[in-house]
Amino acid sequence: MSFLKAQDLIRLARLAATRRVGIGLDEICEEFAVSHRTAQRMTEGLETVFTNVEAVDGPDRRRRWRVTDPMLARLQIRQETAIEALDIASRTARSEGRLRHAAALNDLRDGLLARLTPRDALRTESDVEAVLLAMGSVTRPGPRVNLAPKVLDAIIEGLRGPFRLRIHYKTEDAPERIIEPHGLLLGHRSYLVARQPTRGKEILNFRMDQILNAKTLDESFSLAPGFSLENYAAQSFGVYQDPAQYDEVIWRFAPHAAARAAEFCFHPKQTAEAQEDGSLIIRFHAAGWLEMAWHLYQWGNAVEVVAPEGLRNLIEYHRRSDFDALP
Repeated sequence: MSFLKAQDLIRLARLAATRRVGIGLDEICEEFAVSHRTAQRMTEGLETVFTNVEAVDGPDRRRRWRVTDPMLARLQIRQETAIEALDIASRTARSEGRLRHAAALNDLRDGLLARLTPRDALRTESDVEAVLLAMGSVTRPGPRVNLAPKVLDAIIEGLRGPFRLRIHYKTEDAPERIIEPHGLLLGHRSYLVARQPTRGKEILNFRMDQILNAKTLDESFSLAPGFSLENYAAQSFGVYQDPAQYDEVIWRFAPHAAARAAEFCFHPKQTAEAQEDGSLIIRFHAAGWLEMAWHLYQWGNAVEVVAPEGLRNLIEYHRRSDFDALP
């Protein structure tokens, strides 16, 4: 067996031991970027090398492999990449005001370092720091709205329950609101997705930067039936929701911009259609014309709005031909 295959087998054994329900062929294909047949050979190797492997068929008739040996946890693989990922996630969480998440990520990072020898821990920290210093994305330049950590902590606690929240919105002297949090939309401007029972069952967006204070109440509630944050977010181009604007969106990118536009995912449910003249048509359903206009402006006259008419009228007189580069 080659050295790399041995490394993969040890990693597979660790995954099979640490995952509560074991690991299946599809997950092996994804984790190791291999074909289904190669994943089968890897499980055969797992059963050959380790005597304590269980192969169990689940309710979905898919087989999963488990290794039931607590001693396997003593096989330590190098953790530089995991510690890099935890450090990046922690710094991002702290910059967004999610101090609770930053602290939890730091605890995980310290736990991994504590399992190494002092020499390996020092070397690992030095390697990780070198990578982080070279990654400008850690500092994320550019404007953003600051979020109040105490407000964010209260909201996360409410989402975990789920529990109702008491908030003051926009002004301190505004009447307090009791809301039922359903999710967070984080971006250049972040929103809390929630119901306000006094206003009915409609799902509303509350700007996070305008929630002045929030308190988690000891009052649980039931989420809106069938609510999916992923589906809700997909109704908008950015984060703004406007049912009156929700419609099919069709953009045509000029031939000289088609290759660049093809590199973008403008919407998670978009379709792309290459045209005979070299242009590219992008289609999706969403609302939020103003956020679309902000993005489309960067393309100058390299993009044409075919639909909806309201968006076409909004940007028509702002298309420019003198931009030196595409987004």
